[in-house]
Amino acid sequence: MQLCFFEDEKLTTFHPLTLTRPTDDLRIGILTLSEKWKQALHPTKTNRILRPELKGLFEADEISTDENCIWMNSRYLPTEQLVTQVNNLSEGQYLTYGETIIAANVDGGTSRQWLENGEPDFNTLFVLESNDFLSLNNLWDLFQLNGQEIVRDIELLDINTNINGTVSDYAVLEKQENIYIQEGATIEAGCVLNASKGPIFIGENATIMSGAHIRGPVAICENATIKMGAKIYEDTTIGPVCKVGGEVNNSIFHSYSNKGHDGFVGNSIIGQWCNFGADTNTSNLKNNYSSVRIPDWSNSQEIETNQQFFGTVMGDHSKTAINTQLNTGTICGVSCNIFSDDFPPKLIPSFSWVGSNVIQTYRIDKALEAMEAMMARRDISLNEEYKQMMKTIFDTKNHPQ
Repeated sequence: MQLCFFEDEKLTTFHPLTLTRPTDDLRIGILTLSEKWKQALHPTKTNRILRPELKGLFEADEISTDENCIWMNSRYLPTEQLVTQVNNLSEGQYLTYGETIIAANVDGGTSRQWLENGEPDFNTLFVLESNDFLSLNNLWDLFQLNGQEIVRDIELLDINTNINGTVSDYAVLEKQENIYIQEGATIEAGCVLNASKGPIFIGENATIMSGAHIRGPVAICENATIKMGAKIYEDTTIGPVCKVGGEVNNSIFHSYSNKGHDGFVGNSIIGQWCNFGADTNTSNLKNNYSSVRIPDWSNSQEIETNQQFFGTVMGDHSKTAINTQLNTGTICGVSCNIFSDDFPPKLIPSFSWVGSNVIQTYRIDKALEAMEAMMARRDISLNEEYKQMMKTIFDTKNHPQ
């Protein structure tokens, strides 16, 4: 079996996060959506339909014409029931719920042609109608479902040994059987890992510095660092190579992002290569306790989330200055600099330079220089494909006006 991902009409729902990545690269729980499906199906090869600006940036295998391919809607999560349905699909069948195509079983030759055309064509296949399965339909689903996805990812990864890393004799591990510490990870003296209400996953070569408190379910991914005295609450994921301190609750940091100092982030989703200045705080609850409305990225109109708690969604390479305060339900685009003395707007377009009462366009050449400098600190080069993606986002105004 081979595996290919496709995006549907809900793609823009996940902007600005999906301006710089395919939907299957969104992280929820420990793994990205594509990593979850690889664990669930064990495909021989994996590919995806990529938007033009993302080509060359994401790994892809060449699909063989000799094997069938499962085509998977990127928004769907591999629950046991859906995996069974997918495995039971015969060649030429596709699974639908109403107008939504969930998955299809397609021969290798046709699959390769679809990839070359940049678009799947399900019209010639036989329809199998189904009940719906667990999927992402809104931005806030990412943090709402994150805790249960941490639990399910631990099961998917089939971890056999709980403690493989180095744990100080002066660390406290509450309900140790629910704590999974991978090879090369370090838990320093004075840390408290409380897994009494959910598991804690510490990835390979992660470091939990002295005095950090972690309350599961929480995932600290490979090569991440939790700073001294940090407080990491339930349903939080700190992605690979992130550095996080202060107070974090029910949030997702994708990878390579830093929140190295005090300040609160709650009910938020942070992309790659973001940086929070010291004492940056996200509001996640309105003073009148009413549900939070957020701006729609596509048309700037407000959306009713029916969520009492909603913090900030931040696109890749955005940064805040010290003492920045972000309003409840803030949506921030790609490559923004926020240094306002008061609350900035709830909708911040990509490539914005946000000061008090003024928003200016962040020059693309200066933005790329900053990206290159930040990525070089992690020994990652800013290649031409990445620059072109950013220029496309800038030039085509893939952000609200």
